[in-house]
Amino acid sequence: MSAKGGVGKTTTTSNLGAALAERGKSIIVIDGNVTTPNLSIHLGIPLAPITLHDALKGNAHIRHAIYKHKSGLQVIPASLSVGALKGINMNKLAGALLNLLGTAEIILIDGAAGLGREATALMEVADEMIIVTNPDLPSLTDALKALKVANEIGTKVIGVVVNRVKGQDHEMTITDIREMLGIPVIAIVPEDRAVPRSIAEKEPVVNYSPRSKASREFKRLAASIAGEAWSEPTKSKNWFDRMLDYLAG
Repeated sequence: MSAKGGVGKTTTTSNLGAALAERGKSIIVIDGNVTTPNLSIHLGIPLAPITLHDALKGNAHIRHAIYKHKSGLQVIPASLSVGALKGINMNKLAGALLNLLGTAEIILIDGAAGLGREATALMEVADEMIIVTNPDLPSLTDALKALKVANEIGTKVIGVVVNRVKGQDHEMTITDIREMLGIPVIAIVPEDRAVPRSIAEKEPVVNYSPRSKASREFKRLAASIAGEAWSEPTKSKNWFDRMLDYLAG
């Protein structure tokens, strides 16, 4: 989640899911952004015949909206049609998700931007929440708003993913981000040309370019979420790698 759009929620959802699937976990990723969905575009299934919208309208069982991606992910896309928004009731989300019990070890939901009913309904059904932000003040201000709403709802926030880190002087430091939000920084994903290229190829970057810096960090995060050990695949020890070592403890 993040109250701000464009920070990388969909990229984080698809790549964390793909990295967990690579580790042998049974994963479902859901596009919970029913007004402006993008997950199906990232994963190359934009015209799915049955979507989350159909389940929320009561027109189909949510299990009929599950599609298998070549990465090993199971995906529940949202409809790209503007007309599909008519009759959507986010209050039915909890009931729909209960019908997924037993279908996967982990269910990841790509949240909507903002803090309206679409976003808060997702917070209410989640056991845990990850905030995604960029290292700039506007993104962090909106991340702090999302954190406060989650705390009011009672959803546990396990940490923040700082995305598109360039290592430039104008960026807020990891220490500043940690102090401002008061939650752990669980991943630092660098700016990486492989990411937009992977989106153009409709494939998670962890599969498209497995040894890229962004891929390595998404894989490290997946290992952490799974409670498993992570070993760095390269011997490089630049500033970014040292920061990853620090986060890994």
